[in-house]
Amino acid sequence: MRVAILGNSGSGKSTVAHWLARSANLAVLDLDSVAWEPDQPAVARSSALAEADVSTFCTTHTRWVLEGCYGNLIEAALQFEPLLIFLNPGLEGCTAHCLSRPWEPHKYASKQEQDANLEFLLSWVAEYYTRDGPMSLGAHRAVFDKYPGRKVELRRVPRLDPPEAEVLAWLR
Repeated sequence: MRVAILGNSGSGKSTVAHWLARSANLAVLDLDSVAWEPDQPAVARSSALAEADVSTFCTTHTRWVLEGCYGNLIEAALQFEPLLIFLNPGLEGCTAHCLSRPWEPHKYASKQEQDANLEFLLSWVAEYYTRDGPMSLGAHRAVFDKYPGRKVELRRVPRLDPPEAEVLAWLR
């Protein structure tokens, strides 16, 4: 089983990815971990290096899920023919998830540091619908639309506890 999850910040990508990983014993790659320089969260890595890391992850693991808002990095994984999930719950859904986001210790030293970034995050989420580039709705729509493989777009965050039938079907 291979799964690539694409969507805006706050769309539920990490939550769905970790649920799938636990349910189906999948290796997980958060694309933030390859898109930015280690220990330098404000310094982006070159696309070529990040895409090479995605390919290495996909070839190293036979069963995996990766998630992120980087259209170019999702595209690098599509050659491995994953199920492509596009989480697209809209601005209101993404904003609500950002406001209720638990502390992410792999990204922030403390909950206070994460909360200090909330205003920026909410602005970033809102700009998704109008910005250009690989982290925009336009880019995500293009990646999704041109992918010929198995794919699903959800305009809501799926229920995971208990999992709805559509989610369970992904595990097959």
